[in-house]
Amino acid sequence: MIRVETADGVRTVTIDRPEKANSLTTDMLTTLAAAAETAPEAGVKVFVLRGTGKVFSAGADLDEARAGLATNPVWERLSGAIARMPCLTIAALNGTLAGGAMGMVLACDLRLAVPGAKFFYPVMKLGFLPQPSDPGRMAALIGPARAKMILMAGQKIEAEEALAWGLIDRIVAPEAMAETVAALATDARAAAPAHIAGIKALF
Repeated sequence: MIRVETADGVRTVTIDRPEKANSLTTDMLTTLAAAAETAPEAGVKVFVLRGTGKVFSAGADLDEARAGLATNPVWERLSGAIARMPCLTIAALNGTLAGGAMGMVLACDLRLAVPGAKFFYPVMKLGFLPQPSDPGRMAALIGPARAKMILMAGQKIEAEEALAWGLIDRIVAPEAMAETVAALATDARAAAPAHIAGIKALF
């Protein structure tokens, strides 16, 4: 359900559970975290997150969420691992992003999304707290009031508004997503890992 492919300095990690809206289980999150944690030692220069089907991820698998996944530290392990990566990280969103799945995307350097993607994090309605790092990362991108629109007022944000807010960086047609990611990865792929890490550290 998680595919990890590494070639020519690029590690592409694909959430592949479209029949369940790419909802995430504990095992899937653990695999995602390991893919991020092991990337530096594998010489990865660009790390790409993507999904299959019409939804990037609906967040936690509902059955596992009820059993405790919603408060499992594996979410923070994953987003923290991505945030610490010394390479260029890109979220290539094939569709809607919801709930705890937003954490790994907020931790990326760049976020692309297809037209029609929606963004929401219904923790107020569901009675959970967001993952600890998510509000801060979201507020850093879009400001505290807009972050509260999503986390406290439960608003579902369309792609165009998400772009205007700065929640995503570009809207890309589905058929152009792979080409766009490849173009964004070109300079980093040609650079030395230490040079990539040095530039990223300046931020």
